[in-house]
Amino acid sequence: MFLRKRFYLIGLVIVMVMTAGRAWLPLLWLGQVLLAVLLVELCTEAVVLWFSGRIDGSRTCADRFSNGDDNEVCLRVFSHYWLRVWLTVVDEAPVEFQRRDIALTVWLKPGTGRALTYRLRPVRRGSYRFGRMRVFASVLLRCMERRFTLGEEQDIKVYPSYLMLRRYELLAFSQRLTEIGIKRIRRPGNNTEFEQIKDYVKGDDYRAINWKATARTSRLMVNVYNEERSQQVFCVIDKGRLMQQTSEGMTYLDWAINAALVLSFVSIHREDKAGLITFGGKMGTLLPADRNAGQMQAILESLYRQQTVFDESDYAALVTTIGQRVQRRSLLVLFTNFSTVGATRRQLPYLRQLARRHRVLVVFFRDEELESFVQRKPTTEEDYFQQVTAEQAVANRQLIASMLRQYGMETLLVRPHELSVDVLNKYLAMRH
Repeated sequence: MFLRKRFYLIGLVIVMVMTAGRAWLPLLWLGQVLLAVLLVELCTEAVVLWFSGRIDGSRTCADRFSNGDDNEVCLRVFSHYWLRVWLTVVDEAPVEFQRRDIALTVWLKPGTGRALTYRLRPVRRGSYRFGRMRVFASVLLRCMERRFTLGEEQDIKVYPSYLMLRRYELLAFSQRLTEIGIKRIRRPGNNTEFEQIKDYVKGDDYRAINWKATARTSRLMVNVYNEERSQQVFCVIDKGRLMQQTSEGMTYLDWAINAALVLSFVSIHREDKAGLITFGGKMGTLLPADRNAGQMQAILESLYRQQTVFDESDYAALVTTIGQRVQRRSLLVLFTNFSTVGATRRQLPYLRQLARRHRVLVVFFRDEELESFVQRKPTTEEDYFQQVTAEQAVANRQLIASMLRQYGMETLLVRPHELSVDVLNKYLAMRH
Protein backbone atom coordinates (compact mmCIF):
# COMPACT_ATOMS: atom_id res chain seq x y z
CA MET A 1 0.00 0.00 0.00
CA PHE A 2 1.38 3.38 -1.02
CA LEU A 3 0.33 6.98 -0.49
CA ARG A 4 0.12 8.92 -3.75
CA LYS A 5 1.31 12.44 -4.48
CA ARG A 6 -2.29 13.61 -4.37
CA PHE A 7 -2.47 12.75 -0.65
CA TYR A 8 0.52 14.96 0.14
CA LEU A 9 -0.88 17.84 -1.90
CA ILE A 10 -4.21 17.66 -0.08
CA GLY A 11 -2.35 17.38 3.22
CA LEU A 12 -0.32 20.48 2.36
CA VAL A 13 -3.50 22.43 1.65
CA ILE A 14 -4.98 21.35 5.00
CA VAL A 15 -1.80 22.39 6.84
CA MET A 16 -1.92 25.81 5.18
CA VAL A 17 -5.60 26.22 6.10
CA MET A 18 -4.94 25.25 9.73
CA THR A 19 -1.92 27.57 9.88
CA ALA A 20 -4.10 30.43 8.66
CA GLY A 21 -6.53 29.47 11.44
CA ARG A 22 -4.17 31.05 13.94
CA ALA A 23 -5.24 34.41 12.52
CA TRP A 24 -8.89 33.50 11.92
CA LEU A 25 -10.36 30.74 14.08
CA PRO A 26 -12.99 29.42 11.56
CA LEU A 27 -10.17 28.35 9.23
CA LEU A 28 -8.75 26.19 12.02
CA TRP A 29 -12.12 24.44 12.39
CA LEU A 30 -12.32 24.02 8.61
CA GLY A 31 -8.84 22.52 8.56
CA GLN A 32 -9.81 20.02 11.27
CA VAL A 33 -12.91 18.99 9.33
CA LEU A 34 -10.89 18.53 6.13
CA LEU A 35 -8.32 16.46 8.03
CA ALA A 36 -11.04 14.19 9.39
CA VAL A 37 -12.53 13.79 5.90
CA LEU A 38 -9.10 12.93 4.53
CA LEU A 39 -8.54 10.26 7.19
CA VAL A 40 -11.98 8.75 6.53
CA GLU A 41 -11.22 8.77 2.78
CA LEU A 42 -7.93 6.95 3.37
CA CYS A 43 -9.61 4.29 5.49
CA THR A 44 -12.37 3.84 2.89
CA GLU A 45 -9.87 3.48 0.03
CA ALA A 46 -7.83 0.97 2.05
CA VAL A 47 -10.88 -1.18 2.75
CA VAL A 48 -12.05 -1.04 -0.89
CA LEU A 49 -8.63 -1.80 -2.32
CA TRP A 50 -7.88 -4.70 0.01
CA PHE A 51 -11.23 -6.38 0.53
CA SER A 52 -13.58 -5.62 -2.39
CA GLY A 53 -11.76 -7.00 -5.41
CA ARG A 54 -8.51 -7.65 -7.24
CA ILE A 55 -6.70 -7.04 -10.52
CA ASP A 56 -5.62 -9.81 -12.89
CA GLY A 57 -3.09 -9.34 -15.64
CA SER A 58 -0.71 -11.03 -18.06
CA ARG A 59 1.93 -10.22 -20.67
CA THR A 60 1.78 -11.45 -24.26
CA CYS A 61 4.66 -11.17 -26.73
CA ALA A 62 6.49 -13.27 -29.27
CA ASP A 63 8.96 -15.88 -28.07
CA ARG A 64 11.45 -14.37 -30.51
CA PHE A 65 12.16 -10.69 -31.08
CA SER A 66 13.44 -9.28 -34.35
CA ASN A 67 16.72 -7.41 -34.06
CA GLY A 68 16.60 -3.79 -35.17
CA ASP A 69 12.80 -3.77 -35.47
CA ASP A 70 9.96 -2.57 -33.24
CA ASN A 71 8.51 -5.61 -31.46
CA GLU A 72 5.08 -5.35 -29.85
CA VAL A 73 4.43 -6.28 -26.23
CA CYS A 74 0.81 -6.55 -25.05
CA LEU A 75 -0.21 -6.17 -21.39
CA ARG A 76 -3.72 -7.33 -20.46
CA VAL A 77 -5.39 -6.22 -17.23
CA PHE A 78 -8.84 -7.07 -15.82
CA SER A 79 -10.66 -5.51 -12.86
CA HIS A 80 -12.74 -7.52 -10.39
CA TYR A 81 -13.67 -4.44 -8.34
CA TRP A 82 -17.28 -3.28 -8.00
CA LEU A 83 -16.42 0.37 -8.76
CA ARG A 84 -14.28 2.21 -11.23
CA VAL A 85 -10.54 1.79 -10.69
CA TRP A 86 -7.51 3.65 -12.06
CA LEU A 87 -4.43 1.61 -12.93
CA THR A 88 -0.78 2.37 -13.58
CA VAL A 89 0.82 -0.64 -15.27
CA VAL A 90 4.61 -0.91 -15.04
CA ASP A 91 6.31 -3.71 -16.97
CA GLU A 92 9.77 -4.91 -16.02
CA ALA A 93 11.39 -4.90 -19.45
CA PRO A 94 14.78 -6.60 -19.91
CA VAL A 95 17.64 -4.54 -18.54
CA GLU A 96 19.31 -4.47 -21.98
CA PHE A 97 16.72 -1.93 -23.16
CA GLN A 98 17.35 0.46 -20.26
CA ARG A 99 13.72 1.52 -20.39
CA ARG A 100 12.42 3.26 -17.27
CA ASP A 101 9.41 4.89 -18.91
CA ILE A 102 7.14 1.89 -19.40
CA ALA A 103 4.26 3.05 -17.19
CA LEU A 104 0.88 2.79 -18.91
CA THR A 105 -2.19 4.35 -17.31
CA VAL A 106 -5.80 3.28 -17.81
CA TRP A 107 -9.10 3.27 -15.93
CA LEU A 108 -11.50 0.34 -15.90
CA LYS A 109 -15.19 0.02 -15.24
CA PRO A 110 -16.34 -2.76 -12.89
CA GLY A 111 -15.75 -6.21 -14.36
CA THR A 112 -13.95 -5.01 -17.50
CA GLY A 113 -10.47 -5.38 -18.95
CA ARG A 114 -8.15 -3.65 -21.38
CA ALA A 115 -5.15 -4.53 -23.54
CA LEU A 116 -2.23 -2.09 -23.45
CA THR A 117 0.62 -2.23 -25.92
CA TYR A 118 4.10 -0.78 -26.23
CA ARG A 119 7.10 -1.54 -28.46
CA LEU A 120 10.70 -2.50 -27.86
CA ARG A 121 13.56 -2.24 -30.36
CA PRO A 122 16.53 -4.47 -29.55
CA VAL A 123 19.89 -3.63 -31.11
CA ARG A 124 21.79 -6.84 -30.41
CA ARG A 125 21.04 -10.53 -30.65
CA GLY A 126 20.91 -12.84 -27.64
CA SER A 127 18.71 -13.94 -24.76
CA TYR A 128 16.64 -11.35 -22.87
CA ARG A 129 14.59 -11.76 -19.70
CA PHE A 130 11.37 -9.95 -18.76
CA GLY A 131 10.52 -9.49 -15.10
CA ARG A 132 6.98 -9.29 -13.76
CA MET A 133 4.21 -6.73 -14.14
CA ARG A 134 3.63 -4.21 -11.36
CA VAL A 135 0.09 -2.81 -11.35
CA PHE A 136 -0.81 0.08 -9.04
CA ALA A 137 -4.56 0.46 -8.43
CA SER A 138 -6.39 3.43 -6.90
CA VAL A 139 -10.05 4.33 -6.35
CA LEU A 140 -12.28 7.24 -5.25
CA LEU A 141 -10.06 10.31 -4.64
CA ARG A 142 -6.95 8.24 -5.50
CA CYS A 143 -4.99 9.22 -2.42
CA MET A 144 -3.79 5.68 -1.88
CA GLU A 145 -2.82 2.84 -4.21
CA ARG A 146 -2.35 -0.87 -3.91
CA ARG A 147 0.36 -2.73 -5.77
CA PHE A 148 -0.35 -6.01 -7.56
CA THR A 149 2.50 -8.19 -8.84
CA LEU A 150 1.19 -10.05 -11.87
CA GLY A 151 2.36 -12.15 -14.80
CA GLU A 152 5.41 -14.37 -14.95
CA GLU A 153 9.06 -13.85 -15.73
CA GLN A 154 9.69 -14.61 -19.38
CA ASP A 155 12.75 -15.33 -21.51
CA ILE A 156 12.84 -14.28 -25.15
CA LYS A 157 15.52 -14.58 -27.81
CA VAL A 158 16.43 -11.79 -30.20
CA TYR A 159 17.04 -13.16 -33.69
CA PRO A 160 18.17 -11.43 -36.89
CA SER A 161 15.49 -9.30 -38.45
CA TYR A 162 12.84 -11.87 -39.39
CA LEU A 163 10.16 -9.14 -39.35
CA MET A 164 11.95 -7.50 -42.27
CA LEU A 165 12.09 -10.93 -43.87
CA ARG A 166 8.32 -11.35 -43.58
CA ARG A 167 7.81 -7.93 -45.10
CA TYR A 168 9.94 -8.83 -48.11
CA GLU A 169 8.14 -12.17 -48.38
CA LEU A 170 4.69 -10.56 -48.52
CA LEU A 171 5.83 -7.96 -51.04
CA ALA A 172 7.51 -10.61 -53.17
CA PHE A 173 4.36 -12.71 -53.35
CA SER A 174 2.26 -9.65 -54.20
CA GLN A 175 4.83 -8.37 -56.76
CA ARG A 176 5.22 -5.06 -54.90
CA LEU A 177 8.94 -5.08 -54.13
CA THR A 178 9.34 -1.79 -56.00
CA GLU A 179 7.55 -0.06 -53.10
CA ILE A 180 10.64 -0.47 -50.91
CA GLY A 181 13.16 0.41 -53.59
CA ILE A 182 13.81 -2.96 -55.26
CA LYS A 183 14.26 -2.19 -58.94
CA ARG A 184 12.86 -4.24 -61.79
CA ILE A 185 15.76 -5.65 -63.82
CA ARG A 186 15.16 -6.02 -67.55
CA ARG A 187 16.12 -9.51 -68.62
CA PRO A 188 18.41 -9.75 -71.63
CA GLY A 189 17.23 -11.53 -74.74
CA ASN A 190 19.88 -14.25 -74.49
CA ASN A 191 20.08 -16.26 -71.29
CA THR A 192 23.12 -18.21 -70.31
CA GLU A 193 22.09 -21.85 -69.87
CA PHE A 194 21.81 -24.02 -73.00
CA GLU A 195 18.63 -26.13 -73.16
CA GLN A 196 18.20 -27.69 -76.66
CA ILE A 197 18.43 -27.27 -80.46
CA LYS A 198 15.18 -26.87 -82.40
CA ASP A 199 13.89 -25.92 -85.84
CA TYR A 200 13.88 -22.22 -86.61
CA VAL A 201 10.45 -20.60 -86.62
CA LYS A 202 9.54 -17.06 -87.50
CA GLY A 203 10.31 -14.75 -84.64
CA ASP A 204 13.36 -16.63 -83.29
CA ASP A 205 16.49 -14.60 -82.75
CA TYR A 206 18.71 -15.09 -85.80
CA ARG A 207 21.77 -14.72 -83.58
CA ALA A 208 20.85 -18.06 -81.97
CA ILE A 209 21.14 -19.99 -85.27
CA ASN A 210 23.32 -23.08 -84.90
CA TRP A 211 25.17 -23.21 -88.24
CA LYS A 212 26.72 -26.61 -87.67
CA ALA A 213 23.35 -28.22 -86.96
CA THR A 214 21.88 -26.34 -89.92
CA ALA A 215 24.55 -27.75 -92.24
CA ARG A 216 23.94 -31.31 -91.02
CA THR A 217 20.15 -31.19 -91.34
CA SER A 218 19.85 -28.88 -94.35
CA ARG A 219 17.31 -26.73 -92.51
CA LEU A 220 17.67 -23.78 -90.13
CA MET A 221 18.28 -24.84 -86.51
CA VAL A 222 18.53 -22.55 -83.49
CA ASN A 223 19.90 -22.94 -80.00
CA VAL A 224 17.36 -22.59 -77.20
CA TYR A 225 18.60 -21.07 -73.96
CA ASN A 226 16.87 -21.19 -70.64
CA GLU A 227 17.27 -18.77 -67.78
CA GLU A 228 20.23 -19.83 -65.71
CA ARG A 229 18.97 -21.19 -62.39
CA SER A 230 20.35 -22.59 -59.18
CA GLN A 231 23.50 -20.54 -58.96
CA GLN A 232 25.09 -20.64 -55.53
CA VAL A 233 24.89 -17.43 -53.51
CA PHE A 234 27.08 -17.30 -50.39
CA CYS A 235 26.79 -14.51 -47.85
CA VAL A 236 30.35 -14.16 -46.50
CA ILE A 237 30.31 -12.18 -43.25
CA ASP A 238 33.40 -10.67 -41.69
CA LYS A 239 33.28 -10.82 -37.86
CA GLY A 240 36.53 -8.92 -37.25
CA ARG A 241 36.96 -6.00 -34.91
CA LEU A 242 36.13 -3.38 -37.55
CA MET A 243 32.59 -4.80 -37.68
CA GLN A 244 32.04 -3.69 -34.07
CA GLN A 245 31.49 -0.10 -35.20
CA THR A 246 27.90 0.98 -34.62
CA SER A 247 25.22 2.91 -36.46
CA GLU A 248 21.84 3.71 -34.88
CA GLY A 249 22.80 1.53 -31.91
CA MET A 250 23.49 -1.60 -34.00
CA THR A 251 26.91 -2.95 -34.91
CA TYR A 252 27.89 -3.29 -38.55
CA LEU A 253 27.85 -7.04 -37.97
CA ASP A 254 24.16 -6.94 -37.05
CA TRP A 255 23.34 -4.78 -40.06
CA ALA A 256 25.19 -7.28 -42.25
CA ILE A 257 23.40 -10.23 -40.64
CA ASN A 258 19.97 -8.68 -41.29
CA ALA A 259 20.88 -8.00 -44.93
CA ALA A 260 22.29 -11.52 -45.35
CA LEU A 261 19.07 -13.03 -44.04
CA VAL A 262 16.95 -11.08 -46.52
CA LEU A 263 19.34 -11.79 -49.41
CA SER A 264 19.28 -15.52 -48.62
CA PHE A 265 15.49 -15.55 -48.64
CA VAL A 266 15.20 -13.66 -51.92
CA SER A 267 17.85 -15.82 -53.61
CA ILE A 268 16.00 -19.00 -52.61
CA HIS A 269 12.74 -17.42 -53.78
CA ARG A 270 14.50 -16.81 -57.14
CA GLU A 271 15.45 -20.52 -57.28
CA ASP A 272 19.11 -19.96 -56.41
CA LYS A 273 20.89 -21.82 -53.65
CA ALA A 274 21.78 -19.82 -50.54
CA GLY A 275 24.72 -20.54 -48.26
CA LEU A 276 26.56 -18.85 -45.41
CA ILE A 277 30.22 -18.35 -44.51
CA THR A 278 31.50 -16.42 -41.47
CA PHE A 279 35.09 -15.70 -40.49
CA GLY A 280 37.16 -13.59 -38.14
CA GLY A 281 40.53 -14.39 -36.64
CA LYS A 282 39.72 -17.93 -37.71
CA MET A 283 37.04 -19.58 -39.80
CA GLY A 284 33.55 -19.71 -38.33
CA THR A 285 30.40 -21.14 -39.90
CA LEU A 286 30.28 -22.69 -43.35
CA LEU A 287 26.76 -23.67 -44.33
CA PRO A 288 26.67 -25.29 -47.80
CA ALA A 289 24.43 -23.63 -50.37
CA ASP A 290 21.01 -25.22 -50.77
CA ARG A 291 17.39 -24.27 -51.32
CA ASN A 292 15.58 -27.04 -49.46
CA ALA A 293 12.67 -26.38 -47.10
CA GLY A 294 14.83 -26.10 -43.98
CA GLN A 295 17.62 -23.95 -45.38
CA MET A 296 16.24 -20.61 -44.21
CA GLN A 297 15.77 -21.90 -40.67
CA ALA A 298 19.33 -23.24 -40.69
CA ILE A 299 20.63 -19.86 -41.89
CA LEU A 300 18.58 -18.02 -39.25
CA GLU A 301 19.91 -20.22 -36.43
CA SER A 302 23.49 -19.85 -37.68
CA LEU A 303 23.21 -16.06 -37.90
CA TYR A 304 21.74 -15.89 -34.39
CA ARG A 305 24.96 -17.29 -32.90
CA GLN A 306 27.44 -14.96 -34.64
CA GLN A 307 29.45 -12.50 -32.56
CA THR A 308 32.22 -10.05 -33.39
CA VAL A 309 35.80 -10.85 -32.35
CA PHE A 310 38.70 -8.60 -31.43
CA ASP A 311 41.14 -10.20 -33.88
CA GLU A 312 42.04 -9.07 -37.36
CA SER A 313 40.14 -11.04 -39.97
CA ASP A 314 42.11 -13.89 -41.57
CA TYR A 315 41.46 -13.62 -45.32
CA ALA A 316 44.08 -16.27 -46.07
CA ALA A 317 42.06 -18.86 -44.14
CA LEU A 318 38.91 -17.66 -45.92
CA VAL A 319 40.45 -18.22 -49.37
CA THR A 320 41.77 -21.64 -48.39
CA THR A 321 38.43 -22.78 -46.96
CA ILE A 322 36.40 -21.55 -49.94
CA GLY A 323 38.88 -23.20 -52.31
CA GLN A 324 38.42 -26.52 -50.54
CA ARG A 325 34.70 -26.42 -49.80
CA VAL A 326 33.13 -24.39 -52.63
CA GLN A 327 34.05 -26.09 -55.88
CA ARG A 328 31.33 -24.64 -58.11
CA ARG A 329 31.59 -21.07 -59.38
CA SER A 330 29.39 -19.00 -57.08
CA LEU A 331 28.37 -15.48 -56.20
CA LEU A 332 30.17 -14.44 -53.01
CA VAL A 333 28.64 -11.44 -51.24
CA LEU A 334 31.31 -10.31 -48.79
CA PHE A 335 30.09 -8.07 -45.95
CA THR A 336 33.11 -6.35 -44.45
CA ASN A 337 34.40 -2.96 -43.34
CA PHE A 338 37.57 -1.58 -44.97
CA SER A 339 38.58 1.66 -43.31
CA THR A 340 42.00 2.42 -44.83
CA VAL A 341 43.65 1.93 -48.19
CA GLY A 342 46.62 0.23 -46.55
CA ALA A 343 44.44 -2.40 -44.86
CA THR A 344 42.70 -3.04 -48.16
CA ARG A 345 46.00 -3.52 -50.00
CA ARG A 346 47.03 -6.18 -47.47
CA GLN A 347 43.90 -8.20 -48.22
CA LEU A 348 43.79 -7.47 -51.94
CA PRO A 349 45.82 -10.57 -53.05
CA TYR A 350 43.34 -12.84 -51.27
CA LEU A 351 40.33 -11.07 -52.74
CA ARG A 352 41.85 -11.36 -56.21
CA GLN A 353 42.22 -15.12 -55.71
CA LEU A 354 38.53 -15.33 -54.87
CA ALA A 355 37.63 -13.22 -57.91
CA ARG A 356 39.47 -15.61 -60.26
CA ARG A 357 37.15 -18.50 -59.44
CA HIS A 358 33.97 -16.77 -58.28
CA ARG A 359 31.93 -13.63 -58.80
CA VAL A 360 32.66 -11.39 -55.84
CA LEU A 361 30.55 -8.54 -54.50
CA VAL A 362 32.31 -6.60 -51.73
CA VAL A 363 29.89 -4.72 -49.48
CA PHE A 364 31.27 -2.23 -46.98
CA PHE A 365 29.91 0.71 -45.07
CA ARG A 366 29.83 4.47 -45.39
CA ASP A 367 30.59 6.24 -42.12
CA GLU A 368 27.58 8.51 -41.69
CA GLU A 369 29.07 10.33 -38.70
CA LEU A 370 32.15 11.28 -40.70
CA GLU A 371 30.05 12.37 -43.67
CA SER A 372 27.83 14.56 -41.48
CA PHE A 373 30.93 16.04 -39.83
CA VAL A 374 32.32 16.95 -43.25
CA GLN A 375 29.15 18.95 -43.98
CA ARG A 376 29.63 21.18 -40.93
CA LYS A 377 31.07 24.65 -41.29
CA PRO A 378 34.40 24.90 -39.45
CA THR A 379 34.96 27.90 -37.20
CA THR A 380 38.39 27.30 -35.64
CA GLU A 381 41.75 26.10 -36.86
CA GLU A 382 41.24 22.81 -35.06
CA ASP A 383 37.85 22.38 -36.79
CA TYR A 384 39.54 22.88 -40.19
CA PHE A 385 42.16 20.26 -39.38
CA GLN A 386 39.53 17.74 -38.20
CA GLN A 387 37.37 18.36 -41.24
CA VAL A 388 40.27 17.77 -43.63
CA THR A 389 41.04 14.52 -41.83
CA ALA A 390 37.41 13.44 -42.07
CA GLU A 391 37.26 14.33 -45.78
CA GLN A 392 40.36 12.21 -46.38
CA ALA A 393 38.76 9.25 -44.57
CA VAL A 394 35.57 9.58 -46.66
CA ALA A 395 37.61 9.83 -49.87
CA ASN A 396 39.61 6.73 -48.89
CA ARG A 397 36.47 4.61 -48.92
CA GLN A 398 35.68 5.77 -52.44
CA LEU A 399 39.27 4.98 -53.43
CA ILE A 400 38.94 1.49 -51.95
CA ALA A 401 35.81 0.85 -54.01
CA SER A 402 37.59 1.97 -57.19
CA MET A 403 40.61 -0.18 -56.38
CA LEU A 404 38.49 -3.32 -55.96
CA ARG A 405 36.61 -2.66 -59.21
CA GLN A 406 39.93 -2.45 -61.06
CA TYR A 407 40.54 -6.09 -60.20
CA GLY A 408 37.18 -7.36 -61.41
CA MET A 409 35.19 -7.21 -58.18
CA GLU A 410 31.80 -5.56 -57.83
CA THR A 411 31.61 -3.15 -54.90
CA LEU A 412 28.84 -1.58 -52.88
CA LEU A 413 29.59 1.30 -50.54
CA VAL A 414 26.38 1.81 -48.62
CA ARG A 415 24.79 3.42 -45.58
CA PRO A 416 23.84 0.80 -42.95
CA HIS A 417 20.10 1.55 -42.99
CA GLU A 418 20.03 1.22 -46.79
CA LEU A 419 22.02 -2.01 -46.82
CA SER A 420 19.27 -4.59 -47.43
CA VAL A 421 17.63 -2.78 -50.36
CA ASP A 422 20.92 -1.87 -52.04
CA VAL A 423 22.31 -5.40 -51.71
CA LEU A 424 19.14 -6.87 -53.21
CA ASN A 425 19.24 -4.46 -56.14
CA LYS A 426 22.89 -5.33 -56.77
CA TYR A 427 22.16 -9.07 -56.53
CA LEU A 428 19.30 -8.81 -59.04
CA ALA A 429 21.50 -6.81 -61.42
CA MET A 430 24.37 -9.30 -61.17
CA ARG A 431 22.10 -12.30 -61.44
CA HIS A 432 21.30 -11.51 -65.05
